[in-house]
Amino acid sequence: MGCSSCCDSASCVRRVPVFNGLSDVEINQIEGLVDSRPYDKGAFVFREGERSDSLFVVNEGLIKLTQSSRDGKEHILKFLFPGDYFGQFALLQNKQNYVNAEIIESSTVCLIHRKDFIPLLENNTTLAYNFLLSMSEQLHHAEDWAAALHMLEVDKRLAKILLYFHSKDTLNSKVNLPASKKEIAAMIGTTAETLSRKLNQFEELNLIKVSRRVIHILELEDLQHLAGTNRS
Repeated sequence: MGCSSCCDSASCVRRVPVFNGLSDVEINQIEGLVDSRPYDKGAFVFREGERSDSLFVVNEGLIKLTQSSRDGKEHILKFLFPGDYFGQFALLQNKQNYVNAEIIESSTVCLIHRKDFIPLLENNTTLAYNFLLSMSEQLHHAEDWAAALHMLEVDKRLAKILLYFHSKDTLNSKVNLPASKKEIAAMIGTTAETLSRKLNQFEELNLIKVSRRVIHILELEDLQHLAGTNRS
């Protein structure tokens, strides 16, 4: 199934920043190479240790990337929203995936196979540069988050992750938590009890309003200042 038949609104190719700057002709060419697959909640796009030969793009839905520890516990590394891509390291290096990609909301995933994607990189300098820049930004984000877990207080880590969720829909002041408070707490290196207490403190400061798993951001700039991301 081509991408044009899986998308009701924006093409899954056009919504990915990696493909910015390409001409309509080039975009149409890439769209012709894209397959789409529907996934039900609880399914896996791939599991840790499996090989894959495609670049995956979330077109609709929500996916989480996880790793399993030696004692069998699941650790959430990242949530993927529409427009996010994944699987690039296994794609480029032809190695096993180091994460699980699990569907947590019914999703449609677009994919470009390695045999089609590598020639695109080789023949299009704009695409190759954008892809390199995007991967560099992902690595920087991962390093920044790893440093935050070790160096920042819990309230700063919480502010950072709320801002990350908000960045996926900046036109909406409402953040829908993509997982339980226990899972979110584990992501920021704390307990569910501490997370609830910090959310209450944020409410008392009029930064947010909490309604179950929905967070309404009331003071975005103050939240950015708390997280250390407001440089003005």
